[in-house]
Amino acid sequence: MTATDSIKILLAEDDEAMRTYLTRALDNAGYDVKSVAMGTEAVPLLESEHFDLLLSDIVMPEMDGIELAQRCGEISPKTKVMFITGFAAVTLRASREQPQAKVLSKPFHLRDLVLEVERVFEDRAEASL
Repeated sequence: MTATDSIKILLAEDDEAMRTYLTRALDNAGYDVKSVAMGTEAVPLLESEHFDLLLSDIVMPEMDGIELAQRCGEISPKTKVMFITGFAAVTLRASREQPQAKVLSKPFHLRDLVLEVERVFEDRAEASL
């Protein structure tokens, strides 16, 4: 059993191609990934299941990633948050409103995404040794 086996990730990304691409990369890295097209689809999952990480685009219709992260904090305070975005100004807003969340700017290499997710859980892996 590897450290990634029990880690569950909820991915909220409105771009279907990007969502498929990210899901495949994280699946291949050994994570258990559920993906949704928007924040409003993520909230019921956060209410009904435990996720270790919320990986969310920031700019999405209906509910943006920052609002989703705030809801996640209310529903599941132990769930870590990481944002992905292609907009520099949005990155600054996310850093201000969710200072504990990592922000990964598009474009990024899939290897970089997997490395950032691994970093989020390094403490957890070390604690289980």
